[in-house]
Amino acid sequence: MRVPERDGAAEGFGFVPCEGGVCAARGIRATGVSAGFRHNPDRRDLALVVADRTCVCAGTFTKNRFCAAPVQVSRPRAASGHARAVVLNSGNANAATGEQGLEVARASARIVADALGCAAEEVLVASTGVIGVPLGLECFEMGVPACVGQLERSVAAAHHAARAVMTTDTHSKQAAYVGSLPAPGGGTVEVHVGGFAKGSGMIQPDMATMLSVLSTDAPLTPKAARVALGRAVSQSFNKVTVDSDTSTNDCCILFATGEAELEAIDEDSAAFPAICAALRATCEALARQIAADGEGSTRLVTVDVMGAATEADADAVARAVANSPLVKTAVFGHDANWGRVASAAGKCGVAFDQRKVDIDLLGVPVCRSGLAVAMDEDDMLKRFKESEVPIAIDLGMGSCSTRVWTCDLTHDYVTINGDYRT
Repeated sequence: MRVPERDGAAEGFGFVPCEGGVCAARGIRATGVSAGFRHNPDRRDLALVVADRTCVCAGTFTKNRFCAAPVQVSRPRAASGHARAVVLNSGNANAATGEQGLEVARASARIVADALGCAAEEVLVASTGVIGVPLGLECFEMGVPACVGQLERSVAAAHHAARAVMTTDTHSKQAAYVGSLPAPGGGTVEVHVGGFAKGSGMIQPDMATMLSVLSTDAPLTPKAARVALGRAVSQSFNKVTVDSDTSTNDCCILFATGEAELEAIDEDSAAFPAICAALRATCEALARQIAADGEGSTRLVTVDVMGAATEADADAVARAVANSPLVKTAVFGHDANWGRVASAAGKCGVAFDQRKVDIDLLGVPVCRSGLAVAMDEDDMLKRFKESEVPIAIDLGMGSCSTRVWTCDLTHDYVTINGDYRT
């Protein structure tokens, strides 16, 4: 089965992966320190990402109605289209904390603003961790000055920021791309897009991701930044599911510093598709890392659905398969039980004719026209040793397709979440 190529690939515009994460973009500095949000003094738990000057900003946020205080504070600030910094803590979500939580979120922004010499409204806030526990200001009062004193534009600084937002993540998640765009006076100008994300459990975003900070030195207008981020998020972070739970704290922030010496880029600019492609590639790389690092997981699972009548149908089938405990446990057990894939696809309410359905597992045809295809079980066991398990489904009903990432479901997922607060 031939899986459709992804449109608008970054490589097609000359963008390639590079180092630097969120600090790849000129005009961005970052760091992460241990501020005492966690009991382990050796674990970084406060991150700060700062633009050298107030710049264009865009954000997407959770649609969970039990949204956390930082989301309520940051959403209108990001909507203004400009910001200077974002401060992020791990260990406490500051969710379900009422008016006190809102005041702590606002006050933490004021602490950062005072240290940077900017308006408090230019500082966004984000938190991740346990829900329903009051969050104090003491750790911000101690940690923010330490962060400001260590701000750098370096690979190490980006890594420290990425590690500071980890909760049950087993490793930090970073990505960056660099490419050249035509300069106004001739020649070319290097443009960077980069960022970090955190996420391992409570993952089925409906906006962006668990927590993510992205940056570019492209001179995007506020509207162009919103549109580019929305497109990237819808095709990356919103296509990840680990356990079908949408967090109270999900947010994704984009800073566009404009340090690349180009004319302002709006939706009609010739450079806009290239920036969109690079941003999507960065988000997709982070999304894949999130899925691969699902709590207790051993395999990344990529679900491609094609031949759907509508994009909504393709998405519904892909999510039904990706969220199926039976499919996920079959992957963990190295069991090529494609019937579980067929069953999950059939239960989601999408209309299709089973006599037209084809299914591939690990690149091997296992179902054609709704009927089993003989397979070599020993060969399938060998294929399960790969780190990524592809599942492809052709519904035979149209030309729409989508891709969703998930992971297998293991004993460790239950252990990690059963012991989360203990």
